[in-house]
Amino acid sequence: MNKSLRKAVIAGNWKMNKTRPEAKALIEELKPLVANASCDVVACVPFTNLETVLDAAKGSNIKVGAQNCHFEKSGAFTGEISADMLKELGVAYVIIGHSERRQYFGESDQTVNARAKAALSAGLRVILCVGETLEQRESGEMEAVIRRQMAGALEGITGEQLREMVIAYEPVWAIGTGRTATAAQAGEVCGLIRSFLAEHYGAEAADGMRIQYGGSMNAKNAAELLAQKDIDGGLIGGASLKAPDFAAIVAAAKE
Repeated sequence: MNKSLRKAVIAGNWKMNKTRPEAKALIEELKPLVANASCDVVACVPFTNLETVLDAAKGSNIKVGAQNCHFEKSGAFTGEISADMLKELGVAYVIIGHSERRQYFGESDQTVNARAKAALSAGLRVILCVGETLEQRESGEMEAVIRRQMAGALEGITGEQLREMVIAYEPVWAIGTGRTATAAQAGEVCGLIRSFLAEHYGAEAADGMRIQYGGSMNAKNAAELLAQKDIDGGLIGGASLKAPDFAAIVAAAKE
C-alpha cells in the first residue's frame, strides 16, 4: 500500500451465503471489531440480504455493496437487478465481472463493460474484477489476458468515471482453492494493472486507483500481501463470513 496516495479498501464478497438472520448477526458482530478501521470497509452481500444489511450497518463505517447488476435500467430480464434499483436501496458499491460470473453465467468483457457503465451512471462505485486462469498463467498469457480484460472492461469509461472504480485482481486459480499468489506475484500483476492505467489515463489517475488483491487472502497472509506497494486492499471471500477473520484483515490494512 502507498498510504500517501491511496486509502485502502477491504471488501467482503459473501457470494451465495447467509440468510437474513445470519447476515444481521454477522454485521452486528463485525461492527465493533472494525469501528476504528483506517481503511474503507465494504460488505458485498446477496440481493436478498441487502436491505437487512443496510439496516444493520446504519450508523457504522461499513458500506454495503451488491455482487452484480444488469446493464439495462428495466425491462424483460427475468432474475436480474438494475443499478438504479441498487442505488435506490442505498447500496454504495457493486462487484462487476467476478470470475464466477464469467465462468458460470457467460459474462464477457463486453457485458462487464456494459454493466460497469450502467453502475457508474447510477452513481454506484464499481469493484471491477480481472484475473487469469492457471492455464493462462502457465502458458505465459497472463499479461495479455489482464490487458485484454482491462481494455474491454474500461472501453468508453472516462477518467472522471474511473475515479469511482476499484480494480480487484483475482487470479482465478486462487479463488476459493486455498492457493494464494505469492506476495511478489500479486504485487507484480497489480503493478501491471497500474501501468496499464497510466498508459491509458495518465500517471495521476493510475496513482489514485485503488487496486485490491482477491484470491484466498486471509488473516495469516493479509499483512504480507498488503505490504506490496501496488496492493491497496482485498476482495475477501471465505474469510469475510467470519467476523474475527475479516476484522483481522481490516486490521492488517493499518500496518
